[in-house]
Amino acid sequence: MIPESYIQELLHRIDIVDLIDACVPLRRAGANYVACCPFHSEKTPSFTVSPSKQFYHCFGCGAHGTAIGFVMEYSGQGFVETVKELAARAGMPLPEDDATPRDGPRIQALTEVMARAAKYYYEQLKRSEKAIAYLRQRGVSGGIAQKFGIGYAPEGWQNLASAFEDYSTASLQQAGLVLRGEQGRLYDRFRDRVMFPIMNPKGEIIAFGGRVLGQGEPKYLNSPETPLFEKGREVFGLPQARQSLRDKNTVIVVEGYMDVVALAQHGIGNAVATLGTATTAAHIQKLLRQADRLVFCFDGDAAGRKAGWRALENSLEALPEQKTIGFVFLPESDDPDSFVRERGAEAFERLAAQAMPLSEFLLKELAARCDMTSAEGRARLVAEAKPLLGRLQTPLLRLQLVKRLAEASGFSQAEVERLCDLKPVARPAPARAARPPPSLLRPLLRLLLQKPELARRVPLEALPAHSEETRAIVKLCSMAPESGGSIPGYAALLERLRGSEEEAVLREAAAELMRQPFAEEDIDAEFNGAIDRLQEGERKRAFARLQEKVAKLGVAGLSGEEKAHYLRMLGRPGSAAG
Repeated sequence: MIPESYIQELLHRIDIVDLIDACVPLRRAGANYVACCPFHSEKTPSFTVSPSKQFYHCFGCGAHGTAIGFVMEYSGQGFVETVKELAARAGMPLPEDDATPRDGPRIQALTEVMARAAKYYYEQLKRSEKAIAYLRQRGVSGGIAQKFGIGYAPEGWQNLASAFEDYSTASLQQAGLVLRGEQGRLYDRFRDRVMFPIMNPKGEIIAFGGRVLGQGEPKYLNSPETPLFEKGREVFGLPQARQSLRDKNTVIVVEGYMDVVALAQHGIGNAVATLGTATTAAHIQKLLRQADRLVFCFDGDAAGRKAGWRALENSLEALPEQKTIGFVFLPESDDPDSFVRERGAEAFERLAAQAMPLSEFLLKELAARCDMTSAEGRARLVAEAKPLLGRLQTPLLRLQLVKRLAEASGFSQAEVERLCDLKPVARPAPARAARPPPSLLRPLLRLLLQKPELARRVPLEALPAHSEETRAIVKLCSMAPESGGSIPGYAALLERLRGSEEEAVLREAAAELMRQPFAEEDIDAEFNGAIDRLQEGERKRAFARLQEKVAKLGVAGLSGEEKAHYLRMLGRPGSAAG
């Protein structure tokens, strides 16, 4: 668990303008900086960075966040990994606790070992005629081989000894490059194989995949899991695909390294591959941070359809709203490599554009297992769908699937929901309590974001209930120390509220503030005016409550204090009920 105080200090040390400018060139526009958004295609800059608030906001696609949020979105990394990267950039040692061993130096040593090994393999490729001939026969150019860092592990048992001063060092074994045999002798894991470096989102080499030359087994050999590498979370080709992913907003997932390389050779740069394992929810979450649409491409045989079904099952809990997943099944005799070489890039891209939606694939596969001409078969269809619908986290897609199931099975929509133990998604919206016009609370929220120390002066009892702005203001005020100091700046505040109910309204208010900040000399007057209006509104609500009580019980039904307050309010101009 990383302490909030550490996050606050980290965001204080990182300048978001410098951080983003290194990835996306910024230009000054008034008090802020602007650029074309790196998260969606646009010709006119709508991506804005605030140096004073240390956050960014895109008025085109709504992307919004702090330095931490930017690195997570831009690189596809997780929260902890991003904090570690920014901490290294800021020169801050990571906080230590009993559950977090001090393994930074070991990880760094393993990363350096992998980089040196990759350089060695790359140099060996230039000297191997048969490895070069294999790549040429597969249609791989020198430029693509260089882009992916493809190398060659020579025949022999201890070739890496020429690349490392100490072949017996534990780091080579921990990195999965060297094994110790039963007799205690060390030897290279990869021998006589074309080598494909596997990189993390930062471009660091964390593992290798090796394709045997000749008839050896296994045909493909991956690095074992190590402190650097967890194959259920990593994919091949992500750093090389990143720019194309942004341009096309689609990521294509294939099964093999050569599929990725062949597609890139034909100008299809937005493909990645899983690493000899079924696609996991972690894979899907990582890739859907990079693009809004994910297309799985499998061989058309029984094994390919089985792999597609496993990918579908693992997608259900990982698929967020506003993202889509599709499936392409190639002709049985083809894989992506052979298909694109024989039929060309346009034919492959047409297949990807016309990919079968997840919902259609799900229903089609379930229907194939059932006799849809019989009542029993249609009942089985709903029974087969039940566990899948329960895992689906997107209410709108689930609703569409329920409707399709109802049509196919002959049950009503309500019956499908009941049989599958689903709570109806399409419920009438509950009556909402009356809320004040946004003009009363939204400016106050923006004022607190611009000048956090005002939080100590907000009369919380005057805030109307049943308002998302009220909840956000209360949360802001709860973070203000009772004496001295101030509440965190907006960037640290946003990280503290990541994933909370208040996050969305704070983002909206911050975006409004970026467009039109308050003049510094006017802030106190604006704040006092907002508080006066709130207090007057609370007085009116209190008087209305007393009027209701009087209408039911008469004045005699009021307590002494209520009666005195009621009479004072009657004497206040504009308060009489009439």
